[in-house]
Amino acid sequence: MAINENSPSLDRFDRDILEILQTQGRISNQALAEQVNLSPSPCLRRVRALETAGFITGYQAQIAPERLGYSLNAVLHISMDQHTPERFAEFEARVAELPEVQECLLITGQEADYQLRIWVADMDDYQRLLLHHITRIPGVDGVHTSFVLRRILKNRVLPARD
Repeated sequence: MAINENSPSLDRFDRDILEILQTQGRISNQALAEQVNLSPSPCLRRVRALETAGFITGYQAQIAPERLGYSLNAVLHISMDQHTPERFAEFEARVAELPEVQECLLITGQEADYQLRIWVADMDDYQRLLLHHITRIPGVDGVHTSFVLRRILKNRVLPARD
């Protein structure tokens, strides 16, 4: 096994395990071991070591938002009036309370400071979120919204690098 506290490098088995688990998080250890050509015990030790070392941070189900009544996906670019740690901290804390916000990124290279990816039921729901929550967060100076027409790529496997 290549991963330990002194050497966090990945070998072929570790990289294969990470790639498989990204698309098959519920795979049994037996099936995973077979796919990476290891016996079950060493395979399980490797998975546990990858978890302990922070390469694997959790397991979750991928949900179809549309099945839950969310039909409108949007990306919001948020600009702030002040660039202070306190202003950013308050914004981030308030956004974290909004379940419609699926991702919040602090960004550079744009006129915006943050990029939010949201799911809402419809335009009325978007308007409610925007006017009653996002624009009421202290420091929000501007919002530019792009509505997603179609998701081309999602949940791609991130290859483990050498």
